[in-house]
Amino acid sequence: MKDLKNKVVVITGAGSGIGRSLAKNLAERGCRLALSDVNEVGLTETAAAIEDADVKTYKLDVGDREAVYAHAAEVAKDFGQVNVIINNAGVALAASVREMSDADFQWIMDIDFWGVAHGTRAFLPHLIASGDGHVVNISSVFGLIGVPTQSAYNAAKFAVRGFTESLRQEMKLEKQPVAVSCVHPGGIRTNIANAARMTGFNDVKELRKGFDKLAMTTPDKAAGIIVKGILKDESRILVGPDAWGIDALNRVLGSAYQPLVARFSRKNLYG
Repeated sequence: MKDLKNKVVVITGAGSGIGRSLAKNLAERGCRLALSDVNEVGLTETAAAIEDADVKTYKLDVGDREAVYAHAAEVAKDFGQVNVIINNAGVALAASVREMSDADFQWIMDIDFWGVAHGTRAFLPHLIASGDGHVVNISSVFGLIGVPTQSAYNAAKFAVRGFTESLRQEMKLEKQPVAVSCVHPGGIRTNIANAARMTGFNDVKELRKGFDKLAMTTPDKAAGIIVKGILKDESRILVGPDAWGIDALNRVLGSAYQPLVARFSRKNLYG
């Protein structure tokens, strides 16, 4: 995809954070936008921040399979085609394997993994039909390494990575006109940590502050990196210096990264 002008781009989780910044960036590039979020107030604010663009908004729970497939059909009808799906909607959960509830585990998997899988599968026929499509799935640096108290989030984000990398190979082998990218953001200054569910921590407020301190990249900067990665057809898009560092750590050390993460976690989570 050499040029995004007049391309129809679908963005889930567009009511805040990276989703909102992606919407603004892509609007400036002349894209036509189908924006969705479960938060209608945030979605309205995103649409209001975009000027002189063809934008439609949709309330959507990406964890609802039938709703996602209905959304894909509605967007295709409203715009006549779909070129890009950015499966961005996501939530966070901090809890140990022992203390995590089944309900919380299912909640994060429904949104962070199944939301991506449903969005990809629902829109893929429309992307193929466009003749110039692109699937962009948001994983995380936690899709590259395992971290204590993040087992459920790790499970979802590792699954997104595997699902997306497999899809990219399938599209190439089948000679389909669809590029595929997996995005691994590091710490981004969004509200995801404040909205996260947390179980088993003595001082949740301090823990949230700790996560905020690790957020090195603004949503606008993240959006710019992602869009450049789309235009370059990058298979893996690393967002932020911490993402590059973690990717390098994993490549160089393999599973030997784990004692380093355990040491950091002992000081910041178990101290």
